[in-house]
Amino acid sequence: MTDSSKKSADNLRNRLIFGFSGFFLLMGGMLYNAWTYGFVFLVVCVMCLWEFYDLLLQSGKRPLKYYGMAMGVALYCLTFLVEVGVISPLFFFGLYPAFAGTFILKLYDKNESLPFENIALTLLGVVYVAMPFAAMHIAVFSQGAYSYQVIMGMFFLIWINDITAYFVGQKYGKHKLFERISPKKSWEGTAAGLANSILMVWLLSVYLPDLLWWQWAVVGLLVVVVGTQGDLIESMLKRSLQVKDSAQNLPGHGGFLDRFDNLLLIAPFAGIFLYVFS
Repeated sequence: MTDSSKKSADNLRNRLIFGFSGFFLLMGGMLYNAWTYGFVFLVVCVMCLWEFYDLLLQSGKRPLKYYGMAMGVALYCLTFLVEVGVISPLFFFGLYPAFAGTFILKLYDKNESLPFENIALTLLGVVYVAMPFAAMHIAVFSQGAYSYQVIMGMFFLIWINDITAYFVGQKYGKHKLFERISPKKSWEGTAAGLANSILMVWLLSVYLPDLLWWQWAVVGLLVVVVGTQGDLIESMLKRSLQVKDSAQNLPGHGGFLDRFDNLLLIAPFAGIFLYVFS
């Protein structure tokens, strides 16, 4: 076996091991109750924020990493606690002083030469990473109470689409989907992901009845169309910062941002759709 073949086999093995480990951890959090769901995705949100700000810092930018992470975690937790019914939505007003604090901290930073650029990058982490995870709560609680079926079904759709697109694209992909940003993505893989997503929509409508079949169909469409854009957007971020992976925290998968990039764009759309049409 050549070095290249061995490296590819090791990468696939790591991808499968950590993929299944992550699958069972996420499933356990989703299935047990609302609080374990909230905790598991809080960890994911924190790791994604950490990787996002680290990427910026490594490229020479100077965002307020820990302040941005604190704002993102506050947004995530406030949204969850409001949806659970523990606190009033009025607590969201407390986020504005925190938002304003970003400007104040940079105002008194004597070493800052590009304050507004780094203020914008700090707030971008909250908007790009934390807000989608907060919006996910709206989707999960859209039925009036915590529904593990909504979040589980959403991830089944994401996984079946990603896995199918990856393996079919690897073997049969000849026509590039968006070569300028992501050379490995192909139309063949995307089409195969769409086909399997349609099958998954049918299975979800039968076995996870918290959503009607047409609601699952819309969520499935969001996963294939919007989720693909989310994947490309994260690739665009990495390309602009000249890195291959967001991190190496998940062997065989890169970082948390690499694994949840499509969710970052899907969750707000799914949250709005299910809030309006539930």
